[in-house]
Amino acid sequence: MRFMILVKASERIGPPPQEFLDAVAKAAEEAVRVGKLIETGGLFPSDAGARVEVRRGAIGVKDGPFSESKELVGGWGIVEADSKEEAVQGVVGLMELHRKHWPGWEGEAEVRQMIPQEAGVRS
Repeated sequence: MRFMILVKASERIGPPPQEFLDAVAKAAEEAVRVGKLIETGGLFPSDAGARVEVRRGAIGVKDGPFSESKELVGGWGIVEADSKEEAVQGVVGLMELHRKHWPGWEGEAEVRQMIPQEAGVRS
């Protein structure tokens, strides 16, 4: 089963320390080696983005930053796991790297099972 991991935090925390980046890179290398990590990525701050929404039948576009948002998605990953519990345990390890190597960081990671492509698109 594939799971998407969405890491959310305040943009006010600033860029990650090199020690954290090194620890995550080492953990990611091992996860790729054993076939559990498919892909990851970070996102630029919201001031470089836009939101497209539908409200009352109209489409609107709003450029960032999104100051009304307390926490925004700052990174993501796609993992392969045998169960939701296995995926969650992997994310607990990722959060431990945040706690250990990025003092003051606070946030959360959402773990969501992905719908297989062969199942088609559902809403």
